[in-house]
Amino acid sequence: YCVEFRTESLSQHCALETRPHARWMQYLREGHTVCVACQPPAMSRATQRCSGDGQSAHGDKILHWEAIGNSQCQGTWKKIRQLEHCSCPLVHSFIFT
Repeated sequence: YCVEFRTESLSQHCALETRPHARWMQYLREGHTVCVACQPPAMSRATQRCSGDGQSAHGDKILHWEAIGNSQCQGTWKKIRQLEHCSCPLVHSFIFT
């Protein structure tokens, strides 16, 4: 499944990332909608859910995120909706880890 979030804030360290495998961090923007996929092995076998997916988050609850590979690239987002059938676009798409 996938979850759509609206990026509320992010640290300046995301824009400063220059390593070739991590340049995607430069494209994160406040107010943009991102799509995050929950796939194995990030999915818990017991619950069949990904940690941090905002399952119990409704309304205006602010959730925190951190980019893998650059712990200084972090921020907050709000859950928009969960999609059982993923249709994430090629840009602004991420995977829970």
